[in-house]
Amino acid sequence: MSVRIDDTDRKILAELQRDASQSLDEIAARVGSSKTPVWNRIRKLKGAGVIGQQTVLLDAEALGFEATFFVLIRTSEHEAEWQQKFLKALRDRPEVQEAHRLAGDIDYILKVRVKNARAYDAFYQALISEVRVHNVTALLSMEEIKSTTMLPLKSVG
Repeated sequence: MSVRIDDTDRKILAELQRDASQSLDEIAARVGSSKTPVWNRIRKLKGAGVIGQQTVLLDAEALGFEATFFVLIRTSEHEAEWQQKFLKALRDRPEVQEAHRLAGDIDYILKVRVKNARAYDAFYQALISEVRVHNVTALLSMEEIKSTTMLPLKSVG
């Protein structure tokens, strides 16, 4: 379903990205509208699939997840059966926060969040025991410089 997004929609989306726990009254005041039109626009955007799952962002380090690894995977397997098994293995592991299939020399990149290097090794051992991969390179993030879920809405339309 295609939906046209105007400036008011962009302002509403920006507010929801900033803090989805705001009341309708707060959002309406910030975007210069009243509650009912804002609610109707939010319903329209949800119905169109522009607004997906609403969730809470947790502080990983506060919960003891101090290590982020970016895992580069090369495989010589490209059959549908292998891919299904691999994707299931990724989906079944909560440590995998993101997984992307890539163009180029690397086939997949994973963002894996764990408590420490020992926990990463346990994840790695479990993964390679389930699916065969040609080469795995793990890169430890020393510092998270920027992380956001917010999209740049100024050019959406």
